[in-house]
Amino acid sequence: MDLNHLLVWLVSISCFSLLIRSTRLPKGENRGWLLVSGAILAVTALLGWLNFAIAGWLGGSLWAIFIVVPVLIMQQMNRLIFQERYGRARRLAAILRWLHPADGYWEQPQLLQALDLGQRGQMERASAILNRYRDTTSSLGRAAKALLYRMDNRWAELLMWMQSSIPSEQLYQSPTLLSLYLRGLGETGDLNGLLHEWERWKSNLENSGNLGTLNLVRMFVLAFSGRTEEVQRSFDRSLNNYSGNTRQFWLATANLAAGNRALAEEQLLALRDPHNIPLNNAITWRLSHPDINADRVLTQTSRQIIDRTVAESYQDDRYGGALAFSNKKAYVTYGIICLNLLVFALEKRAGVSENFGDIKNIEILYRLGALVPEVVWQGEWWRLLTATFLHYGWLHLSLNMLGLYFLGAFVESALGIWRYLLAYLISGVGSMLVITLVAVVAAPQEPQIVVGASGAIMGMIGVMAAILLQGWRKEKSRLAAKRLRAVLFIIGLQVVFDATTPHVSGLGHMSGLILGFLTASLLPLNFKK
Repeated sequence: MDLNHLLVWLVSISCFSLLIRSTRLPKGENRGWLLVSGAILAVTALLGWLNFAIAGWLGGSLWAIFIVVPVLIMQQMNRLIFQERYGRARRLAAILRWLHPADGYWEQPQLLQALDLGQRGQMERASAILNRYRDTTSSLGRAAKALLYRMDNRWAELLMWMQSSIPSEQLYQSPTLLSLYLRGLGETGDLNGLLHEWERWKSNLENSGNLGTLNLVRMFVLAFSGRTEEVQRSFDRSLNNYSGNTRQFWLATANLAAGNRALAEEQLLALRDPHNIPLNNAITWRLSHPDINADRVLTQTSRQIIDRTVAESYQDDRYGGALAFSNKKAYVTYGIICLNLLVFALEKRAGVSENFGDIKNIEILYRLGALVPEVVWQGEWWRLLTATFLHYGWLHLSLNMLGLYFLGAFVESALGIWRYLLAYLISGVGSMLVITLVAVVAAPQEPQIVVGASGAIMGMIGVMAAILLQGWRKEKSRLAAKRLRAVLFIIGLQVVFDATTPHVSGLGHMSGLILGFLTASLLPLNFKK
């Protein structure tokens, strides 16, 4: 396996997945992504037919410029928006609109400039910018008008305008409008209406992959329902990018809805900031409506929706970290990565080069503890362990360590330290044992040498699959079921990759996967409510 071959795979999978996902985006926000991903996929396929040796390099370069960089910019821009750092977010939006001018980003810098001006107290200039677009029928015009209502806390007027002027399908296509509409229901005391609409739109948000809006609106539901503990958990996990002011404002809102009026008023008064006019306006609104939802009479259906939402917030904590980079501290995972890096440094010091077929490399790896089935069968069983920490070159090491970093935090959190270590070692050592047994029994005449943590990494995927399967079957978690489908898709891709890539042990990968799944199925989980 070389880097060009890997890039062809990476670009093909990424662009194909983006093509599918883009079909779920609002029409005004998918044209550029569809065009770019389709064009890069076509260029890579054409070069793969004409000259495979450069297909990955050129396709990967286009992929990095028009997909990876814009995605990274969007992530950082959204993080800054959550933190209410609109000025810096605007500068990133100015770059993004040139990379994807057809995806609805062209006027975004103006909206962010308006939010920045409003935050700094320059309300007239902010309103002037938004008023340029408010009379247009575009998604931008509707967002601008909604933001004007929001900045002045005119929630009743916002709801009247949305309910009379915006069709429901257009409301769903705009995360900004949908989140403000649902918040407006809570702000005006219509908790039953908020819960009903939340239940109506929830599955659409889940299917669209718009987790940011999904998590935000769920927090609105929990806050207006007085579920302080769950609101705190939301900001600790899925909404941890939001500013401290936003966190405290919504905790105060939850306390107010729960009847803790004195505490809520104390929290709100402590938030006042003379330099943040929109925040002060929101605090004034909240303090002038201290009996938020006090007169509500919840229907039985509404109570059931609240119970389901609380359960889903716990399930999101449990299963939301699967197949996602986590901000949790995973010290065992870091330790294993460091150990692999240390062993690789020893390999380089001993003289191992990047030339896969060099006989000198094979000799050095053998001395360091690589797996040779016949030798293991003769009594050197320690090679089953040492081989899992040896690697062929930087690419081999990097892929395995990236996979461990991506998977390890979730598995470590779910199993706990010692069970995680047990599952990792059973998967890694066990996959080496399977390779040994098959080689000795089925193909004793074919010498081979095996190194790498791939079996253990695939074991972590098996562990993840077992955890998600348990969450789907026992808790009926839709999030666990969705993540499980993604895991199965990854496993399918791995099978195809193993079958089409030389020098890759498909047997080691699949045996590690199965051993990880079986081990996790027998171990208790470490999740805490």
